[in-house]
Amino acid sequence: MKTDIEIAYEAKPQPIEKIAAKLGIKNLYRYGDHVAKVAPADSPKAKIVLVTAINPTPAGEGKSTVSIGLADGLNRIGKNTALALREPSLGPVFGMKGGATGGGMAQIIPMDDINLHFTGDLHAITAANNLLCSMIDNSIYFGNPLHIAKVTFNRCMDCNDRALRSIIVGMPGNAREDCFNITAASEIMATLCLASDFEDLKVRLGRIIIGYDYDGKPVTAGELEANNAMAVLLKDAAKPNLVQTLEGTPAFVHGGPFANIAHGCNSVIATKTAASYADYVVTEAGFGADLGAEKFYDVKCRTSGIVPSCTVLVATIRALKYGGNGDLVAGLGNLEKHIQNIINVFGQNLVVAINRFTDDTQAEIDTVSAACKKLGANAVLCECWAKGGAGAEKLAEAVVKAASGKAKLTFAYDDGDTLIEKTEKVATKIYGASNVVWTNKAKKSLEKMLPLGVDKLPICIAKTQYSLSDDPKKLGRPEGFTVTVRDVQYRAGAGFAVVVAGDILLMPGLSRKPNAVGMKIENGKISGLF
Repeated sequence: MKTDIEIAYEAKPQPIEKIAAKLGIKNLYRYGDHVAKVAPADSPKAKIVLVTAINPTPAGEGKSTVSIGLADGLNRIGKNTALALREPSLGPVFGMKGGATGGGMAQIIPMDDINLHFTGDLHAITAANNLLCSMIDNSIYFGNPLHIAKVTFNRCMDCNDRALRSIIVGMPGNAREDCFNITAASEIMATLCLASDFEDLKVRLGRIIIGYDYDGKPVTAGELEANNAMAVLLKDAAKPNLVQTLEGTPAFVHGGPFANIAHGCNSVIATKTAASYADYVVTEAGFGADLGAEKFYDVKCRTSGIVPSCTVLVATIRALKYGGNGDLVAGLGNLEKHIQNIINVFGQNLVVAINRFTDDTQAEIDTVSAACKKLGANAVLCECWAKGGAGAEKLAEAVVKAASGKAKLTFAYDDGDTLIEKTEKVATKIYGASNVVWTNKAKKSLEKMLPLGVDKLPICIAKTQYSLSDDPKKLGRPEGFTVTVRDVQYRAGAGFAVVVAGDILLMPGLSRKPNAVGMKIENGKISGLF
């Protein structure tokens, strides 16, 4: 059986100008023959289809694969369709999870370039983030004119490195404890992905809180006069990237915040650009629907005005068995909870995509289909990994039917709810928690931030992706559990508050034997990348 990268290398991609011409895009900023940046557009007309999933196994459940296959399938049945996906982070690529370009016959290409440095967007975000950090410490060194007493803005890098979770900076003289975040969890990443355009991005960069002065008042990047220099570094990174699938479907790949520690969606700019040219746009949200989809609805849609016409929930036999400790039927509760949330809480039209793996049996597929039918959800078998767009045509037809009519969306909480009420509503409605407990640290952080207006913001709960709870060991559909909030962080540039639950970390570590160990390059071709 051929590996994903072998399939990608055998592909015959079309010139990027031809891909752009399918959507009527004329002006390109080419990065070689098959990658380009395009000017942002903001006249959305397309029906937007969100792809999310049940709680995943460590290997993931093929959300990107289904998104890509679905887009190809929609084009095969005559619908002018584009993709709007996130950019991969080098952390998972070299870590345990792998890249984010799909798999099998449902991939975006050039797979190696996209999964590695691509057009340099994540490097630009890293550079802008660390420039701000450098200017903070430089200001403190030269007399501290802004009277900064506590620095709260962290450096970042696009790599898993647990050794950087706790460090000392400022040696000698002004030593303090600090840490690195992974770039995908940085506030600059979230800020870029939620900005409506470049001018909005500049404003958002200026309001990032970098610390607090001796009177306890926030100090911003704008007061440090760092925001314009940061914008200079982000001038190209703010433009969406255009690539293609194996079947020539246009794909906008831009921005890559994680969903467990950030909001998990590609950029608003790229989604609206894709929706300005295509009739259907397939996009995705990271990890399970309790994380990525909830934040797509409650954060991205709320702040951008985007309303999906329907949602596709990806389920695999593998993940259901994983959640049920090897028992498929025992694991169905997780699927049922996500179906109920998407239909009853968010008011979405829903299609369940059963992403078929080679060892799935027909009896297992029938069991999952029956469970979906009982809850009023249409389940469709998807075989795009093996068959490409042809394996997703039935799913595409079901999506067109579900997306017909006026798009509608309701939220898990109201704008006027307090931050505590918003957290409790997500935890109880979406996760199924019995209650929420706040640590003393979280209470003190919230008390400090309330005068800044955090109660008016949407929330981004950072928690494990493996469970509906904040405990990665509670698989399936746990009941009677408590969510523990251990900190609250104000992301003024992004425009949301981060509620940190459980033991989630903002800098992942590599696994015992990371993917990096098996990678090689010979004669310009890479192996071991997936």
